[in-house]
Amino acid sequence: MARLQSWGFDVEVSAHVLDVDPRLPYLAGIDADRAADFTAAWTGPEVAAVMLARGGYGTARLLELLDWDLLAAAGPKVLVGFSDGTALHQTVAARLGLVTLHSHVVTSLGSATEDSAEALRMLLMEPESVTDLLAGSSAVTVTPGRSVGVLVGGNLALLASQVGTPGWRPPENAIVLLEDVLETPYRIDRMLTQLLRAGWFDGATGVVLGAFTECGDAALVEAVLADRLRPLGVPIVAGLDFGHTDSSVTVPLGVQARLDATRLSLVLDEPALSG
Repeated sequence: MARLQSWGFDVEVSAHVLDVDPRLPYLAGIDADRAADFTAAWTGPEVAAVMLARGGYGTARLLELLDWDLLAAAGPKVLVGFSDGTALHQTVAARLGLVTLHSHVVTSLGSATEDSAEALRMLLMEPESVTDLLAGSSAVTVTPGRSVGVLVGGNLALLASQVGTPGWRPPENAIVLLEDVLETPYRIDRMLTQLLRAGWFDGATGVVLGAFTECGDAALVEAVLADRLRPLGVPIVAGLDFGHTDSSVTVPLGVQARLDATRLSLVLDEPALSG
């Protein structure tokens, strides 16, 4: 919070952010209270952005409790977060058609590197200055080529868990970004296979692979990703610092970009945010 305040933001903490569900202690409060907190934040007339407090599990339980017509009537806001927040990113895109920022939650922003925090600040306050998301990265080419598409994706486990739900939206003409944490290679294989069988990748024009943090043998994870995704026949880049790392980049989801997997660039066609 101190970091956000140092950027000039007025930070308001939701009423139930430190709650624990008395029956299911892995949840940060009961679903109705968390949904009410999100609604109050999103519809607050002086609120410009809603940043998730942390990840974990539980966001998907809120989605059917939210009044999406009410949220739409509140006007555009900026959603910031990642990990479990992928469920909200997907549903906000499907229901409200808004650009969202796949970036730190409040708890991870506290330990973020200076460069990573600054990347979020720039996208929030100087979005026109952010153009190439692969600039300065250690990304590598998996499958060469170029493509154009809208940036979609996030946490692989959350994307797979959304299949068949009201918030599920397969990409159309999209560059897909994927990351995960604490998932073994066979589970990564299973989730990718589920998405492939569901046709989720059918509209993908390119793939950018982020960090697969603490997922076991890195070489085996790379082999699984290549085995499942190379047959798509689209340009693929791996190794973007995107996901569960203190140095993660911020990615605007819902913005059209141009991927050059050969020369390693991912250039936004327009500023991620406006107004």
